[in-house]
Amino acid sequence: MTDLPGRAFEIHQTLLDFYGEPIWRNPLPAIDELVSTILSQNTNDVNRDRAFNALRERFPTWEAVRDAGVTDVIEAIRPAGLGNQKGPRIQQVLREITSERGNLDLSFLADIPLEEARGWLTRFKGVGPKTAAIVLCFSLGRPAFPVDTHIYRVSGRLGLRPATMSVEDAHPHLEGLFPPETYYAAHLNIIRLGREICHARKPECGKCPLRDRCATGLAQEQ
Repeated sequence: MTDLPGRAFEIHQTLLDFYGEPIWRNPLPAIDELVSTILSQNTNDVNRDRAFNALRERFPTWEAVRDAGVTDVIEAIRPAGLGNQKGPRIQQVLREITSERGNLDLSFLADIPLEEARGWLTRFKGVGPKTAAIVLCFSLGRPAFPVDTHIYRVSGRLGLRPATMSVEDAHPHLEGLFPPETYYAAHLNIIRLGREICHARKPECGKCPLRDRCATGLAQEQ
């Protein structure tokens, strides 16, 4: 287990063999992905998408969202939950981006150094390492590795990170283990494994293609 990059690559290859090459939805513009990811916090994908689509139907542009009455935004995003937090947060981020950039076009983040782009995004309240990495990876094709609760749990069980490592520290740690060209597929396949098999409670280790490389899976076989 000393060769963690090699172990990470083997895990990636095994999940590719098991699940195939994953394809996410069509990439969104970076500002759309940013709003969508803020909406996704503490909810599931279905409710996130319902709230995002309702917001787009209610307001013709992100500028209209930015300038709308806060109660109207909160009402539109109600399906995502925590609207009283997420609504004002989205509007504030949109205002701050406009103030700094003069518009809501984030395509410039594709052309500046990666760490500068990451730092620029995470300056906004409510935009943490995961949200920034999702925007960078899935909208802009940058080599960033988002770590959500599933990836954090699975990577711990597989010994890819120290058990006491924080979620924030897991982002650069896992980026250092997986080759950049694998980030997209590895991210999506590990999430799928976490949702379908490697549950937080009662993981179905008998179904897992990685059980022979996982302390939890090996323990269940004994």
